[in-house]
Amino acid sequence: MGKRKKGLFQSSLDRIELVGNKLPHPATLFAILALLVILLSAALQPLGISVEHPGEEGTIVEIKNLLSAEGIQYIFTSMTSNFIGFAPLGVVLLTMLGIGVAERTGLISALLRGFVLSVPNRFITLGLVFAGIMSSVASDAGYVVLPPLGALIFAALGRHPLAGLAAAFAGVSAGFSANLLLSGTDAMLGEMTIAAAAIIDPAYAETMNIAMNWAFIAVSVFVLTIIGTWVTEKIVEPRLGSYTGDQKEEIKGLQPIEKKGLVWAGIAVVIGIILTALLIIPPDAPMRGTEGDTMAQIVQSPFMKSLVPIIAILFFIPGLAYGIVTKSIHNDKDVAKQMSDTMASMGTFIVLAFTAGQFVAFFNETNMGLVLGVYGADFLSSVKLTGIPLLILFILITAFINLFIGSASAKWAMMAPVFVPIMMRLGYSPELTQMAYRIADSTTNIISPLMTYFAIIIAFAQKYDKKMGIGTLISTMVPYSMFFLVGWTIMLIIWMLLGLPLGPGGPLYYQP
Repeated sequence: MGKRKKGLFQSSLDRIELVGNKLPHPATLFAILALLVILLSAALQPLGISVEHPGEEGTIVEIKNLLSAEGIQYIFTSMTSNFIGFAPLGVVLLTMLGIGVAERTGLISALLRGFVLSVPNRFITLGLVFAGIMSSVASDAGYVVLPPLGALIFAALGRHPLAGLAAAFAGVSAGFSANLLLSGTDAMLGEMTIAAAAIIDPAYAETMNIAMNWAFIAVSVFVLTIIGTWVTEKIVEPRLGSYTGDQKEEIKGLQPIEKKGLVWAGIAVVIGIILTALLIIPPDAPMRGTEGDTMAQIVQSPFMKSLVPIIAILFFIPGLAYGIVTKSIHNDKDVAKQMSDTMASMGTFIVLAFTAGQFVAFFNETNMGLVLGVYGADFLSSVKLTGIPLLILFILITAFINLFIGSASAKWAMMAPVFVPIMMRLGYSPELTQMAYRIADSTTNIISPLMTYFAIIIAFAQKYDKKMGIGTLISTMVPYSMFFLVGWTIMLIIWMLLGLPLGPGGPLYYQP
């Protein structure tokens, strides 16, 4: 008997996996792109391509040749500063120092388990999706904790365990850019967006902050929680049917020592918030900045400019308290080791930062980003592609690219220097462009076989279904991806129509 012919859906998945696997490592990809920028600058400079600088009337900008004597000198003399100056490098490492302690002491895991286990049974789906979305504050911890926990809880309740796994996975991955709190993702993407905005308008870039999308992502938590719950209970779980496996599960609650640790971690959080408030609220507080209630003054306050270390500290303090109570921290050496282990896990990102830093710096030095932004914006204006249709097209393009390149930082490092200037030229703020990117980047994570944790999720699922494979898991997750993408995009359109700011100092439109 010949092989069964694959359907269009399965064939498409196979092609995505094949193409994605042939792509080089993101660090190698950026090295190739940096080399390509050097060669293109040498080819384009003799053509005399130039534009008027959008932010400096009368200033003509031309493409610089990086293979000239001056260009070659720049390449070698700037290599170190390009690496150290790569926008997300410092903020991500600093943020992870604090979050890493909270994660490695077990605080994040205990919080997620404690929250889900405390939710009434009739709201367990909603609780799983909500916890998954909120888990992005601790980077990738949710991938390891929540999907197997969701499957375990559903099995114990007599429901299909794969529905619980899918609900948690959808929240963790497809809702990665939604949160009630600021996280390392805000810092990482925000710094790249600010750097890209400086290509067109350095003065405007100085007014931006990493909380630029905070209002939108906070409301998104509730919208996506409702969508994820509905998809699970109305589409995914009925499709899976009744669970007929013999895998029985028993839910184990938090240990007394873990509960005690959570109490002291909560006390530590309250103390941290009070101390932070004392630095901001009193009239003469050092982090308050200039007097006044205008948004511009709030955004430019020392507090808003210090969000990254504040986030790190507010995770570090409760993590420390929890570790001391649960005995996962005995002395300062344990703390240092946990922080060292966190930095060791960031090795791939640091290598990526080196090659990405060179690409971004070379792209900016050649003025190719500015020139492309001007010409790209003029082209889109000439074909009347602006407004909501433009944003929808940008979201769809990003969602498609995400199927092949899963790293949010890698994609945005490539896309921000191109698309942020183009959108600014058309009158749309960098904050809006970043939010559109985040929507697309999150929603197709769960249907990409190349997503970092995809294999782990399959391993979790195979505990309950030995035949579970890539195609089966993706077909289960497609409804989440589609409804999240459509629902989140509609939310952004409504947000724009209402003219609401995306966050503190996060306007929808760019005005030079």
